[in-house]
Amino acid sequence: MEKLVVLTGAGISAESGIKTFRDADGLWENHDVMEVASPQGWRKNPALVLEFYNQRRRQLAEVEPNEAHFALLELEPHFEVCIVTQNVDDLHDRAGSSHIIHLHGELRKVRSTKDPSLIYQWEKDIILGDTCELGSQLRPHIVWFGEEVPLLMDAAAEVSKADYVIIVGTSMQVYPAAGLVAFAPPHARVYYVDPRPAINYELRQSANLEVIAEKATTGVRKVVDQLLLHLSKS
Repeated sequence: MEKLVVLTGAGISAESGIKTFRDADGLWENHDVMEVASPQGWRKNPALVLEFYNQRRRQLAEVEPNEAHFALLELEPHFEVCIVTQNVDDLHDRAGSSHIIHLHGELRKVRSTKDPSLIYQWEKDIILGDTCELGSQLRPHIVWFGEEVPLLMDAAAEVSKADYVIIVGTSMQVYPAAGLVAFAPPHARVYYVDPRPAINYELRQSANLEVIAEKATTGVRKVVDQLLLHLSKS
């Protein structure tokens, strides 16, 4: 069975109603992203950061996976599929994808500020005073700007074995995630689905690149149909 890796960004979640960093000149829900998505912002005003992610977590109850999420699920009987997502929502999980790497963390998890390996499932709001078993404050289980991406090498290992790579809804400007496609083998077929595709250095090195300049729901449908048609003929 051939291996297929899907790299997803904010554009796939946007069609479910989740706002993206791209919406308003570096503002996210009217906040400077560095105020709510950086270690400096956390040190400066942890209550603001907690409330920001509490709102994002509550929003998950109001949104559903869209046609792009479900279309990717159709590939699982035919390929060894791994989803590598930059998104912190759980829409791929709820759509039913079975192998997901949450590169930048998960809204429905929290972790200890003392021991990052202490990670807990969390559905309610986080407030100042919520602590881990070591007594330290809990924080969102999110990779903020300036922090290491713990699962980066796991994701790179998956891409390095791919026969197909589908990139969906990402500006290809946020590193290190934007550089993952560079790990794809020379033979890998790369599909890039985005209404405003930005061909970065790594994509320009791909000999087998196809760009679909469409939103996630329609673009992913086209790629999935193309792959399934190819399988039926082989």
